Amino acid sequence: MYVEGPGAVAGFDVDVIDAWLPTVTEVSGPFRWHRLPGGHSNLTYLITDNNGHELVIRRPPEGELLPKAHDMSREYQLISALWPTAVPVAEPIAYCDDRAFAPVHFYVMGKAEGRPLYTGREVASWLDESGRRRAGDCFIDTLAALHSIDPDDVGLGNFAKKDGYVERQIRTWYGSWMASSPTANYDDPRMHQLYHLLTGSLPEQAPGRIVHGDFGPHNSLFDPAGNINAVLDWELATLGDPFADFAYSINAWVEPGDSGVYGVDSPTQLPGFPSRHELIERYAAATGADMSLLGYYRTFNYFKTAGILIGVYARYVAGQKSSEGIDVEGMLTSVSGAIDSAVAMAEAL
Repeated sequence: MYVEGPGAVAGFDVDVIDAWLPTVTEVSGPFRWHRLPGGHSNLTYLITDNNGHELVIRRPPEGELLPKAHDMSREYQLISALWPTAVPVAEPIAYCDDRAFAPVHFYVMGKAEGRPLYTGREVASWLDESGRRRAGDCFIDTLAALHSIDPDDVGLGNFAKKDGYVERQIRTWYGSWMASSPTANYDDPRMHQLYHLLTGSLPEQAPGRIVHGDFGPHNSLFDPAGNINAVLDWELATLGDPFADFAYSINAWVEPGDSGVYGVDSPTQLPGFPSRHELIERYAAATGADMSLLGYYRTFNYFKTAGILIGVYARYVAGQKSSEGIDVEGMLTSVSGAIDSAVAMAEAL
């Protein structure tokens, strides 16, 4: 987090927003603006009024965007629907799509306390071993609570298409591989074999539920006791197969000795965190989900991870993203590692 003066706040006319905020919630100026890092490149600021009351304002990044990318209205609709439920989210305050206030749509939410868990070094200074145990339990309980909500019951029944989620995802990320591979100058025949394996053995989808899309400790705010105060970054959320969402989180729950697909300093490798197996058992007990298909869904998610990473790598190779400070070749190693994990998981099916 860093402080910016009014003239340095990108994406907003500070004077306009400062005049508008007191009309939608109980705050009073003058306001201080602080840029918050992360969040899929969306512009996110902490705004503090003269009484110390804190709000968060969030808008898409500047520049040309894909038609469905960085949709603030979807994020706001989701947190508004989840706010009364057992899934912890930041309090929704206001959504605005009026060009008199900003060049693009944006929303305002309350500030939730806590820290996301990005690295082991950060966790070591925030959670002791009992806190890590609590964090793991709370993490999987929150995901189980999300997947237990019927979207129709919270006004999200028409939020997105519910059926065919995994099939569409497989096509999307295989398409990403095929489009990115020439630019990346990299291909792996195992990706094509995995594509045919996955499409040829699609399981019947469970009832459609809200899927976060990137549910991990890095998108959860933990207090020092290990409780989750809010789940963040709902940009990728949709309706679909909850088991695919669960398997993604299980893959990314790194244990000692795992490959570096999800980074080399994962917080969940530290002593105290529950094991992947313990999380699986806890989720099954909470949801009643049949774990016999977990291997398929974990294979799919490693396949998906490879499809995502090759696209990012190709953009670096093409010079479409700055590679300053980025281990580009290490990213290619992660692509191969994701495929290795997918193949190993597929062989164990």
